[in-house]
Amino acid sequence: MEAFTQHTGLTVPLDRANVDTDAIIPKQFLKSIKRSGFGPNLFDEWRYLDHGEPGMDNSKRPINPDFVLNFPRYKGGSILLARENFGCGSSREHAPWALEDYGFKAVIAPSFADIFFNNCFKNGILPIVLDHDTVDLLFKESEANEGYKLDINLEQQTVTRPNGEVIKFEVEQDRKHSLLNGLDDIGITLQQEAAITEYENKRRERAPWLFQS
Repeated sequence: MEAFTQHTGLTVPLDRANVDTDAIIPKQFLKSIKRSGFGPNLFDEWRYLDHGEPGMDNSKRPINPDFVLNFPRYKGGSILLARENFGCGSSREHAPWALEDYGFKAVIAPSFADIFFNNCFKNGILPIVLDHDTVDLLFKESEANEGYKLDINLEQQTVTRPNGEVIKFEVEQDRKHSLLNGLDDIGITLQQEAAITEYENKRRERAPWLFQS
C-alpha cells in the first residue's frame, strides 16, 4: 500500500449527502477481487448517461455533462469533498478501491459510514472528518475558485486552505501510523515477522510430527 504523508491536490466538491457504496461503485462491477481497474466506473450511474456493464469501453460511453467529475475544471482532482454519511450502505471494499484507482488520495466530509471509514485506511485513502461549517466553507471556496487546491499533512494532522489558514483534524494514532508507513493489515502483521518466525521454529522443535508431510 502506498504511504500517505503529505498531499496537495485539486478539490472536487460532490455536493450530495448519504452517498452509498452502490453509488460509488455499482454492484455489477464487483465481480473482480483485484484492487485495480475500478476507477473508470467510479460513480458510474451518475457519471454516464447509459447503463454500464463490465467490459464496456468507457471512452465511448455518453457522459453526463452535469456531473461534477465530468467538469473540465475538476479533471485530475485528488481530494474529494463530500457531505455527511459518505460511504453508507453495504460494506464493499470495492468502494475505496474505486476511489483510489480514480486518483483520490483523501475524502473530506462531516461524517462517514463506519465500515467505509475503516476500509479507507486499509486501502491508502485518508478520510478526514471536519465540522459542517468548515465543510460548507470549503464547498463555497472550491466552487467559486477554479483550480482550488488543499494541502493535507497527515503527520501534522492539518488541512491548509489556499489563503494559508490551517485546519486541524483528528485521526487515531494506529491508523495514522499505518498510513504514514503504507501498511495494510498484512503489512502490520509482517512487522512481527521475526517473532512469528521464531515461534514457528520453536514449535517445529517441540512438535516435529505436526510438520511431517
